[in-house]
Amino acid sequence: MESLDKYDLAILNELQRDGRLTNTDLAQRVGLSAAPCWRRVRALEEAGYIRGYRAEIDRHRIGLGVLAFVRLDAERIRGDLTRAMEEAIAPIPEVVSCHYISGTGTFELQVVARDLESFSQFARTVLLNLPNVKDMHTSFSLGEVKAGGALPLAHLKA
Repeated sequence: MESLDKYDLAILNELQRDGRLTNTDLAQRVGLSAAPCWRRVRALEEAGYIRGYRAEIDRHRIGLGVLAFVRLDAERIRGDLTRAMEEAIAPIPEVVSCHYISGTGTFELQVVARDLESFSQFARTVLLNLPNVKDMHTSFSLGEVKAGGALPLAHLKA
């Protein structure tokens, strides 16, 4: 799949809005019959445009009231040490997002916790003990304006 046409873009837009659409409903919304729509969805999955489907859970409803943005500074910037940090960070469930960043710092993490006390304990026992960590800077979300949004696709239109 080399390029996306208007039907592919419509499918991606609709599935970003509601990943639980039935193929019949999806086909109707994008203006295709069911079989070609199903083939296009499978092709988009196989080509890696659609990486998966998941439920978006309200973190507050499950008792995760704290969202922290944590910048970790590395002691030394070297390929093997950076990979070791990545490998140590990736499996930690409290880290919901991690980015290797430019500018000040090495990694920017989004970390969830029940409350400030549990975040503090997590930071001291887990984050500060990751390999090659020199320093840690934390900011806390005071309220979400937008999160988990759909990706813009307008730039892909021919």
